[in-house]
Amino acid sequence: MRMRHPDGTTVHIAYCTNVHPAEDVDGLIAQIRRYGSGVREALAAERLGLGLWLPAPAARALAASAAETKRLRAALDAAGCEVVTLNAFPYARFHAARVKHDVFAPDWTAPERLEYTLDCARVLARLMPDDAVRGSISTVPLGWREGWGPERTDLALANLDRLAGGLDGLASEEGRTIRVGLEPEPGCVVETTAGAAAHLGGRPRPSGSGSRVGPRVGVCLDTCHLAVGFEEPAGALERLRGVGLPVVKLQASAAVEAPAPGEPGQRAALEAFAEDRFLHQVREGPAVGGDPGARDDLPEALGGADPLPGRDPWRVHFHVPVHRPPAAPLTGTGGHLAEVLRHALGGAAPVTDHVEVETYTWSVLPESERPADDAGLIAGIAAEMAWTRDRLGELGLEEV
Repeated sequence: MRMRHPDGTTVHIAYCTNVHPAEDVDGLIAQIRRYGSGVREALAAERLGLGLWLPAPAARALAASAAETKRLRAALDAAGCEVVTLNAFPYARFHAARVKHDVFAPDWTAPERLEYTLDCARVLARLMPDDAVRGSISTVPLGWREGWGPERTDLALANLDRLAGGLDGLASEEGRTIRVGLEPEPGCVVETTAGAAAHLGGRPRPSGSGSRVGPRVGVCLDTCHLAVGFEEPAGALERLRGVGLPVVKLQASAAVEAPAPGEPGQRAALEAFAEDRFLHQVREGPAVGGDPGARDDLPEALGGADPLPGRDPWRVHFHVPVHRPPAAPLTGTGGHLAEVLRHALGGAAPVTDHVEVETYTWSVLPESERPADDAGLIAGIAAEMAWTRDRLGELGLEEV
């Protein structure tokens, strides 16, 4: 799905396919045929944008075979879908019974992370529509914070230097520009936009990038993560702009919010979101001038050895459908998401031209809120895409 900003920029809107389990090329093609076609038809859209998640084995196979990449692109064309962005945050096995901290491995100190990301870039350069200006890839924000130190930072930044060089070479070979965005996430080395500025930022350059590793490496701004960190949208964007870090991609997502987590009804409702597959970091709203209380997973916040006190609102890293907040007494951060969209895309020029709806948690929502079958999932994803399209329409963008 494409929309035209009033300044003439084409903004690509996609949904992220990490909601679907697939570990090989055949699995990717099957999900495109089933879900890509279904969502496009539900939206009555001429083209549907997909933010493909490529597990490492699939990325390796596609990068090594022009024929396999051509087969995947043919499936996209037949389904009326297009790809300008990839999610290369999870390396593999994202739908294992238990993922939790494994999603951050390998981190940016490991050569496997570099190789995987360059494989994804090679594939994306061949999958992108001929008229796309550039492609984008989201990735791990260096790594998980525990056990991290200056030596690991040096290793990670050296690999990002190698990534930048590889992306430069790819641009020369394929004639396509690919940018990679590190995605700040609670609990990681790069947790917030301030962390992104500190680790990656520099003085703004004429190219528009102050990144220490060049203009092809910037930030993927996940709005769920931004909300969980209680970051104010305008300030966050200005912080990145001030150090010249480009917003390579904006992931439209919403978090769970408990306005009064100390109340028994809200605590009981939160228990239904304490599931075993994904990590659900929690932040308790900061007092004026303070820092939010933090726990690395929802069960710890609710009843671990040192639970959060629950005196102020909680925001939980649990991606909920952007068009539909959780059932009362909980709510979601859809209003915060709308504010991010307003500041990022409602001005004289858009901050980014790639927007990806990323709700990968449909299958682990509380049972009363999850789709009963594939038809329900397709309808839910289509409703998220429609909500995002409509919010951008209110900002003056037109579907094209």
